[in-house]
Amino acid sequence: MNKKTLLSGIQPTGKPHIGNYFGMMQQLVALQDQYQTYGMIVDYHALTTVNDARALKENTYDVVLDLLGAGLDPKKVILFKQSDVPEHTELTWIFNCLVTMPWLSRAHAFKDKTEKGLEANVGLFDYPVLMAADILMYDTQMVPVGKDQKQHVEMAREVATKFNNTFGETFALPQELIKEEVAIVPGIDGQKMSKSYNNTIPLFGTDEEITKAVMGIVTDSSGELPTNVYAIHKLFRSETELKKLYEEKKGKYKDLKEALLTDILAFVTPMRERRAYYAAHPRKVQKILKDGAKRARKQAQIKMEEVRKAVGLN
Repeated sequence: MNKKTLLSGIQPTGKPHIGNYFGMMQQLVALQDQYQTYGMIVDYHALTTVNDARALKENTYDVVLDLLGAGLDPKKVILFKQSDVPEHTELTWIFNCLVTMPWLSRAHAFKDKTEKGLEANVGLFDYPVLMAADILMYDTQMVPVGKDQKQHVEMAREVATKFNNTFGETFALPQELIKEEVAIVPGIDGQKMSKSYNNTIPLFGTDEEITKAVMGIVTDSSGELPTNVYAIHKLFRSETELKKLYEEKKGKYKDLKEALLTDILAFVTPMRERRAYYAAHPRKVQKILKDGAKRARKQAQIKMEEVRKAVGLN
């Protein structure tokens, strides 16, 4: 039986936090048996913000270790680097000749940056088109994302529709897959967990780093239930279990933070051990990426032949 195709991309821009895990990694691991799954390290996307070659290389390797540590099975998932499949940039150019600048200027990431008075590079402006190429290249049907990335999938769908209407049916129309209970993972200050807000709990951090983050969660002393602690805790335990615990420890914020810390450490320890195994076997990691790129590019070449024929390049 043919499986539906799912694609998810992750930027190599630093150490992952539990928001990254529940927002993307967990879904990728959970769905790898159900879908034909592509896991892509989007290093071209990272170039919009990373201008250090050594940092990009190290971050790219680290994020592969992170995904493998999180439970991604390379026998089930096509794991590869975006830059190892040059067809992505070729398809982006073709899409660029189809979409308009006013349409692109709607993108949240671009608007957020320019509204803050920051200068956006062309790569950031064109980010949604490259993302559309990433998604549509593999006739992707499902894209697991957080709510903040929903617009990019919508834009990819619009690109596919415009191409199909212009040149004939070529691309599948992707759908976003949003896990509502973790659509936005809160940080230790109650805002969305993000490296840019410096409010994260590191996924593969040391015990000391995780402890510091958890004990630093902002609490509201006016209530009996620490909202921020509870919002994070329910990612690791059922609300039925938590209700009893939080009633027993009512008003005891330190005890509740320690309970959360215990649950987080128990949860991440097996992943840290898996990650350490792959870190000790770099040749195995390199082979996984090489094999993944070979499989991804084979599919990309087939799709690009279809695209070139459709637009008149073949």
